[in-house]
Formats: sequence, C-alpha cells, structure tokens
Amino acid sequence: MKKKIVFIMNPKSGSGSKKGIPEAIEKYIDAERFDYEIRNTEYAGHACKIASEAKEQGVDVVVAVGGDGTVNEVARAIVESNTALGIIPCGSGNGLARHLLLPMNIKKCLQVINKCEIHSLDYGRINEHYFFCTCGMGFDAFVSQKFAESGKRGPITYAENILREGLTYEPETYEIEDETGVHRYKAFLISCANASQYGNNAYIAPGASMSDGLLDVIIMEPFDLLDAPQISLDMFNKTLDKNSKIKTFRCKELKIHRKNEGVIHFDGDPVNAGKDISVSLKEKGIKMIVNPDADKSQREPNAFQTVAASLFNDLNDIRRSLNKQSQKLPLLGKVLHRKLTK
Repeated sequence: MKKKIVFIMNPKSGSGSKKGIPEAIEKYIDAERFDYEIRNTEYAGHACKIASEAKEQGVDVVVAVGGDGTVNEVARAIVESNTALGIIPCGSGNGLARHLLLPMNIKKCLQVINKCEIHSLDYGRINEHYFFCTCGMGFDAFVSQKFAESGKRGPITYAENILREGLTYEPETYEIEDETGVHRYKAFLISCANASQYGNNAYIAPGASMSDGLLDVIIMEPFDLLDAPQISLDMFNKTLDKNSKIKTFRCKELKIHRKNEGVIHFDGDPVNAGKDISVSLKEKGIKMIVNPDADKSQREPNAFQTVAASLFNDLNDIRRSLNKQSQKLPLLGKVLHRKLTK
C-alpha cells in the first residue's frame, strides 16, 4: 500500500520564495510509493493543528516545509505517535535539519523522503514546551526575543543583535539541580541540547546525540568581549566544549532556579517563564525521517559560516586598535557589516 504524506508549508518562514516547492514535490516525489497532499499554514499554530489532524487520520509522514519554528510546531503535534516527521529546510537557521545531515536542497531532500528511513529519536521539554534541538535561558533566549521583535530573518539580523546587545547583557546566577545534587553557577547562558546546534552550523553542543537518552547541558560563564571571537570560532569549529569558559555535563532531567522571572526559549522561540524551570528528555518519543546516505565528515557550508571565518581574520587588527571599551562595538560592527554586505 502507498504511504500517505502531508506536506505542511509555511509561506513566511525564511527569506526566500516557496513558489517552486509544489512543482518540485510533484516532480520528485515517488508517486508509486506515496500519496501526498500539500497544506499551507495561515496563522501561528496552524502547522500544529494540521499535523494533529493528519496524525488522527493515520497519515504516515508529515513534512515540515519551513524553518525551525515550523518544524517545532509540526513535531510537537506528533510526538508519541506512529506518524513520522520529515523536513524540507527553508528557514534561517535549519538547526534540526542540519543536525540530521539533511541536504539544504529541495530535490535532494525529496530524495531522502522517498527512501523513507525512519528512526525513533529523543525530544525534550522545558516546562510545558516541547523542543527538538535546544532550549535555554540567559543571553541566547534574550537574543531570540530581540530577533523575534525585529521582524526580520536571517543571520545578519541575528549577528547584529548579538553585537548590539552583548556589551550590556548582565549574567545571572542560577541554581541547577540534577541527580548529582544542587550546583550554583553565574552564567552568561544555560543551554540544554538534544541536538548539536542552534542552526547555521553554530554548534552549541558538538557531542549531542538525539538517540543517547541524555541532554547536553552547556553553561557559558561570563567573559570579556575580547573572548567573544574565540567562543564564536569554537562554535563554528565544533570545539566549544574545549573552551575554558564552557562547562558541560549530561543528564536526563534538571531543575533550574533563578532570581528573577524572564525569557526562555525552545528551538529559538522566546517565551516568558517564572523563576523555577524544569527540563527533561523523553527517549525515542518521536519518529523522524533520517538521511541514510549522510556523510558525517562532509557538512554543507553556509553563508554565515563563510562570513564568520573571514571576520575572524580581522580580529587581531581590531584588538590592536582597541583602547577603550566604548570603541569595541562600533569597530566590530563595521567589520561585520562590511563582510556581510560584500
């Protein structure tokens, strides 16, 4: 019997047009193996509703056509079911797709879907919110909120927010409780990772696996602005866990207490939360289509990674020219803007 697939497409995710995607699906999907339907989302939360209906109807695969927000909406609707998640990445970061080594190419993604190799993988939960890549608090949640408020998408907006807000952000003190006890940290950010990256090949947890039954917890200690370039470079080189400002451990669940209420994020979506936060992992709770031909030694480059590599070549000159703290942000901003607009 043919498998049933529903493609759930968010027309607004990412920065490119999706007009050619229905034609690509018609051209490349294996019509002998699959019957398919394409549904467009019309409002926030609509992808979740469509995916829930598909699950109740016994659809075999729902494919999120969009960014990490669309993927999260679709995925959280089908956890603990026999309906599998497929992804055609069309967003700004595509963190989950990149972790799964899916191609950043529509035709190639459809070829992966045609092979329909399905694995049961882990997912996480922060308070009542599901996540599949990362969740966290501190600076990355703060930047996620600024990113959402900006109304723009793409790595340039993300980088601009980091540069603009990084100088004034104040680290917080957190109490973290896991099976080993209660530990106290002053941290720039705390990230809990099910998958390895935020997106754009920025690896917050290089060793994270979606099939090991554990969360990778990353604590970034306070650092000087001149440490930021090395931290960023380590993130793109998958060596962040070797940085002296990073503390990491693994666990299945943890509780976090902070002094004040504030923003947290789940897969990059910001939401306000209280002082007490719980994070947990559910083993093998979601079925996903994976890439059976993925070569883990070959990852596709992206524009932001190339820009970052070029930017870091200029950092020694910047360091030599900096005499006052107030000069740092404008100089870094000028170099970044020049690189990103070439």
